[in-house]
Amino acid sequence: MTSMKTRAFADTQVGEQLPELAIPVTVTLINGGAIATRDYFPGHHDADAARELGSPHIFMNILTTTALVQRFVEQWSGPLATLHDIQIKLGAPNYPGDTMTFTGEVTERDEASRTLVVALKGKNSMGNHATGKVSVQLPA
Repeated sequence: MTSMKTRAFADTQVGEQLPELAIPVTVTLINGGAIATRDYFPGHHDADAARELGSPHIFMNILTTTALVQRFVEQWSGPLATLHDIQIKLGAPNYPGDTMTFTGEVTERDEASRTLVVALKGKNSMGNHATGKVSVQLPA
């Protein structure tokens, strides 16, 4: 759940760790994320089609991953924060039955714009599913 209180820029520091967020990867999450983003590629919906592609099961699309990155950062920053420039790279796929755990750290602070950079990883049992960074502007 996103905090109802938005973090103040003055209350942040480089090196600050974001609280971990563990997300169970389910068929419903993968299907729902793909449908919500109008991604009808069979590998996100149809287990038989995914197996024909060489995958053991359906797999998460990048738009769902991006939404989960946004959830992770917003849960820490609060509802009045503005996210800019989400940059992520996919690695190991997310399959149903696994758990993806996000970790993150504030790596940069810009006083003039009240902007932070959060470096993050979303890791599952096979390794890093997503790595990247997000710029976050906080209120004064």
